[in-house]
Amino acid sequence: MTDEFEVQRERIREQYLKPTDSRPTSSARGLHHTALISSDVEQTVRFYQELLEFPLTEVIENRDYPGSTHFFFDIGNENLLAFFDFPGLEQGPYQEVLGGLHHMAISVEPSRWERLRDKLADAGVEFVEHSGASIYFKDPDGARIELIADPLGEMYGTKVL
Repeated sequence: MTDEFEVQRERIREQYLKPTDSRPTSSARGLHHTALISSDVEQTVRFYQELLEFPLTEVIENRDYPGSTHFFFDIGNENLLAFFDFPGLEQGPYQEVLGGLHHMAISVEPSRWERLRDKLADAGVEFVEHSGASIYFKDPDGARIELIADPLGEMYGTKVL
């Protein structure tokens, strides 16, 4: 079965993957923000700002759901990680579903990566370390986050951009 998947990957590479010098420029300017759901605004702020060192940049009302808070963290390179809470609306626990979030990988400098790994361990946050460059863990609401020490556009020594 593994061979079947590799055959499919190779077919997709051949049909769609263009050499770097012949790829068109993307129509996008970058990721403005990714929005996740928070069950507790203050708990989320403490986790992302105090533990992961992503500065909180704004707290506003969610235009789509009166009483809901929309808040943002700076994750570098002019990109934001955003959250909503939905008071009074039971969301249930985090679930991985088709079309949903599997994980979000955020690049951090290697020295910060080591410090954040130590902070996660000291805070009792369970994580899995992979290849000496990635840490996978769950936020307070169960969303899977990866901190990766590789530069943007690289993954484990392979250029992906």
